Amino acid sequence: MSESLAGKAAALDAADELAKHRDLFALDDDTVYLDGNSLGALPRHVPARMQEVIAHEWGELRIRSWDESGWWTAPERIGDRIAPLVGAEPGRIVVGDSTSVNVFKALVAAVRLAPSDRDEILVDESTFPTDGYVAGSAARMTGRVVRPVAPGEMASAVGPRTAAILVNHVDYRTGRLHDLPGITAAAHAAGALAVWDLCHSAGALPVGLEAHGVDFAVGCTYKYLNGGPGSPAYLYVRGDHQASFDSPLPGWNSHEDPFGMRGEYVPGSGAVRGRVGTPDILSMLALESALDVWTGVSIDSVRAKSLALTDFFLECVAAYVPEGRVASVTPAAHGERGSQVALRCDDAGSVMAALIAAGVVGDFRRPDVLRFGFTPLYVGFGDAERAARALSTALA
Repeated sequence: MSESLAGKAAALDAADELAKHRDLFALDDDTVYLDGNSLGALPRHVPARMQEVIAHEWGELRIRSWDESGWWTAPERIGDRIAPLVGAEPGRIVVGDSTSVNVFKALVAAVRLAPSDRDEILVDESTFPTDGYVAGSAARMTGRVVRPVAPGEMASAVGPRTAAILVNHVDYRTGRLHDLPGITAAAHAAGALAVWDLCHSAGALPVGLEAHGVDFAVGCTYKYLNGGPGSPAYLYVRGDHQASFDSPLPGWNSHEDPFGMRGEYVPGSGAVRGRVGTPDILSMLALESALDVWTGVSIDSVRAKSLALTDFFLECVAAYVPEGRVASVTPAAHGERGSQVALRCDDAGSVMAALIAAGVVGDFRRPDVLRFGFTPLYVGFGDAERAARALSTALA
């Protein structure tokens, strides 16, 4: 069985149009890296670019680089680089701050746009913890209450009391893909605004922010976008909301005249309203360089390979792992699956430690989940087969 699956993997890799992109990343053949849903791999060309930024732009030009090297316009420029990956028009995304800070901006702004008699914020009950913490703070600030709702029930739960909803596009534990088009449409039908967290979907599958009328969206860039540890997040504001976007964190960078140093805050226009303070230029420019790996890549082809990879991995797990030893908590249906596979097993922590020692890097989520992230730009079918074989050995 292992020979037939290894042969199938080799044939799939030979036919893979994205396989050549693996060479763009700093990866070694001894390791199967399946944790890009936590931290993407380093694109090989980024260190040289950062050496130029540090030695020339900072070391020689110094303060002149804000103008001459384009530092000042980087948040909007890089936002326009991300826009096609999430189905957004130019001028709708600004890069900067962390995901948590941008969730706060987006959610408070959404509530401020809603009628004042709407007193609840709906949050998916399985949300990443920070999103829940931020929602609680946003509710206290705006005089609303948070109501946790199962994501599958979000569309039916939204109603006349709902000001805004906050939903993760892909569940970080299970890899379940939530119904962005349907939930957004239900929110709008009820008169509420929709805020989406794209951390586990952007760069792995089509999002369609404009096509589905999403009001606000946020996401990180260090997972499938490979921006590096702690790379800045991004904020999307729908075009018709930009003029009324009232950020709870107004800063000098988003002022219409930032160098006027006026005491009265007057917001700038467009995506710039999402800025706050001085951007983190080194991380920002590392991200910009990392995005070069997307040149000529179709997000639809990425999605097709993602589904094929996760299907094949599950096929290998079913063949190699004794029945009943693990159970997938990731949906089998393609329309409900992100780009990871989560397996439940009783001794998940020690199993993952054994896998990492064997050169297969995934991660462990307490109490009993093994997570394997499949980044189509650099993970191949041979990687999936090898990971399943190593999992069988670790479980034994």
